[in-house]
Amino acid sequence: MSALLLASGMKHFRTPQFYYPVVPEYLCRRDEPGSKANGALAVMSREEWVASSGLIEAALGVGLLIPATRKAAADATTAMFTVFLAGHIDALRRAYGPEGTPAERRVHTLRLPLQAPLILWSWSLRK
Repeated sequence: MSALLLASGMKHFRTPQFYYPVVPEYLCRRDEPGSKANGALAVMSREEWVASSGLIEAALGVGLLIPATRKAAADATTAMFTVFLAGHIDALRRAYGPEGTPAERRVHTLRLPLQAPLILWSWSLRK
């Protein structure tokens, strides 16, 4: 799990566009002049959300390697994957919407169910 989190954390910076679809629009601040934020949760841009989540994943990957922080890191990883469900559900909803493409439908239909084993795996690391 640690290797997976560290690799994913690095991927957030190498190919951030891979993660853009799973950041819900309602979380994204709009930086264009004259535009307004989408809501109370729109405190960062899509790029900032992706970078922040990459840093968090990398930190949790390191935390799982250290015996003294393993349980807390496993709890936080479980919470993170659970929170990420909202982004995956939103991406799937948009993929099946009027602007969604067949490729997006395939990717997000496969991506969402992967969260369940990740949540269960991270929960099992609490021991």
